[in-house]
Amino acid sequence: MKTRIIISCAGLWLLCASILAAEPSAQYAKANQEYAAGDFKTAIDDYEELVRSGQDTPNLFYNLGNAYFRKNDFGRAILNYERALALDPHHPEAEANLRIARDEARALELVPNRWERIFAFADENQYALAASISFWIGIFSVAAWVWGRRGRGAIALSILSLLIFAIAVGASYELSRGKKGRGLAIVTGDKVEARLATADNANRVLTLPAGSEIKIVSQRGDWVYAVLPNNLRGWIPSNSAEQVRL
Repeated sequence: MKTRIIISCAGLWLLCASILAAEPSAQYAKANQEYAAGDFKTAIDDYEELVRSGQDTPNLFYNLGNAYFRKNDFGRAILNYERALALDPHHPEAEANLRIARDEARALELVPNRWERIFAFADENQYALAASISFWIGIFSVAAWVWGRRGRGAIALSILSLLIFAIAVGASYELSRGKKGRGLAIVTGDKVEARLATADNANRVLTLPAGSEIKIVSQRGDWVYAVLPNNLRGWIPSNSAEQVRL
């Protein structure tokens, strides 16, 4: 009897799980149909609901970016193309549409620093993976050297692995602090004024078109302090920008 109850409960759990998994898929398909029919506002509402529910696939953000683009909301279009690329850096359609949206909005971009340019051939996650692999290879090489016959090959491999580990950790750290790091945000308002202080009457630093990149450094009340394009810094209202990484 207990076995039957356990099997029944397991079957019920699988059924519920399949229903819950099907619901986002059904809503995603519905949103795609609305987009295809030209009902971009309703499609945006459905895509955004999926995002709020925890869905975070590159194609969801790509489609949401397209819907905002068709509504001429270039700031949020760029935001969602950036979110798609944060999940899949090699999403060719998102890359192409991001360039088009930036041109349309005349959005300003942050300039990568020297270290970002040096380490640009891989992303933060790839460096973290390389650091993890090289660390364990180095540990095993040291163990082989200590417990084995202390061969030169094990010493050379351990030194090389730990050197790669140090470089990969440094690269991952620099990229996390760079323009594509966790502080990256996109200006969603149009002609947002960056100011020297947290007041609407403070001196203006820069006018930011929708879709411009900033890097948030800190927040004070309803304002965020950010690194701006053109190597400037200033305060903008926190509701005028959204971070790329959720």
